[in-house]
Amino acid sequence: MTPGNRKVAVVGVALSDCGRADDATPYALHAQAARRALADAGLGREVVDGFASAGLGTLAPVEVAEYLGLRPTWVDSTSVGGSTWEVMAAHAADAIAGGHANAVLLVYGSTARADIRAGRRTGNLSFGSRGPLQFEVPYGHTLIAKYAMAARRHMIEHGTTIEQLAEVAVQARANAALNPEAMFRDPITVDDVLSGPVIADPFTKLHCCIRSDGGAAVLLAAEELVRDCRTAPVWVLGTGEHVSHAAMSEWPDFTTGPAAVSGRLAFERAGVRPQEIDFAEIYDAFTYMTLVTLEDLGFCGKGEGGAFVEKGRLLVRGGELPVNTDGGGLSAQHPGMRGLFLLVEAVRQLRGEGGERQVWARGRAGELPRLGVASGTGGWFCSSGTVVLGRG
Repeated sequence: MTPGNRKVAVVGVALSDCGRADDATPYALHAQAARRALADAGLGREVVDGFASAGLGTLAPVEVAEYLGLRPTWVDSTSVGGSTWEVMAAHAADAIAGGHANAVLLVYGSTARADIRAGRRTGNLSFGSRGPLQFEVPYGHTLIAKYAMAARRHMIEHGTTIEQLAEVAVQARANAALNPEAMFRDPITVDDVLSGPVIADPFTKLHCCIRSDGGAAVLLAAEELVRDCRTAPVWVLGTGEHVSHAAMSEWPDFTTGPAAVSGRLAFERAGVRPQEIDFAEIYDAFTYMTLVTLEDLGFCGKGEGGAFVEKGRLLVRGGELPVNTDGGGLSAQHPGMRGLFLLVEAVRQLRGEGGERQVWARGRAGELPRLGVASGTGGWFCSSGTVVLGRG
């Protein structure tokens, strides 16, 4: 194929051990996920000539590549929070299409939970106090407070209720109940969510993501390599990325996130409409993120997210648009920058590897989904990356 015209597929995906990994190091989780992803693809590490990672080491991803025994000729260390991995996937797809790499491995691993339990670190209240953030940190404006303030603005402007936000957590847990790898699987109710301890008004504990250990890996490859793989390819159809703001004072509208731009670009480049998507994997550090991203991606109108998430629309079983089919960061796992886990789950669904949580094509019971979307959000709605994926 002429460079620039090559199709790009995801050919291998995997998770490391997740949930509770008290005896593992982050490097070990990176390596475990990478080995499993290569085995999933049926390829050896010698084919990997591109590598992307962030969040570990002084010279990420140089240290991680060395640990894995890789010497890539294309590398990416983009770090934009939770959307890092969708943005990296976009960069990798462009590099492969353009002939700058043939197979790019994306890897992440974190022992965030284990480190806190062992006293190796503490919980982060903010990302620092330099640059634009110096004008917010002295006033106690923590990370979660930024999300809570945005959620409250949506409630004021659009009449969104706390019960509707709680529905997001309840349905995520119902999906997690079907996932044997999920950290929390016991059912919860709206009352359970509302009666929990307040973390940052209006969020109670169950409005917030869990803290876990875990890693993930995704291998993207040029179409020429697909025939050598043991798995069916999942094609990268379109991508989009966008950065919005750093300081909350520079965010024009708390009720619109950066996925409004990255999603539009991804759908346009894929040549599909949101109404054609069979399922969505959405970054959900907090319930509000799911709700507003559904609006931003065009699954419902602005201000209609509260009504949209009602009546079980997000459920794997019987939902109009299954969302976070593995249980998401609210129930399955959330070891930090969770965006790579969204891509892993999306690929598994398109391959028909969801097991009890397998979703089906819209309006075609028993037929595997044709299109899925993974949309990651970073910082406090500071950045977004969206990837549209499709079955061959």
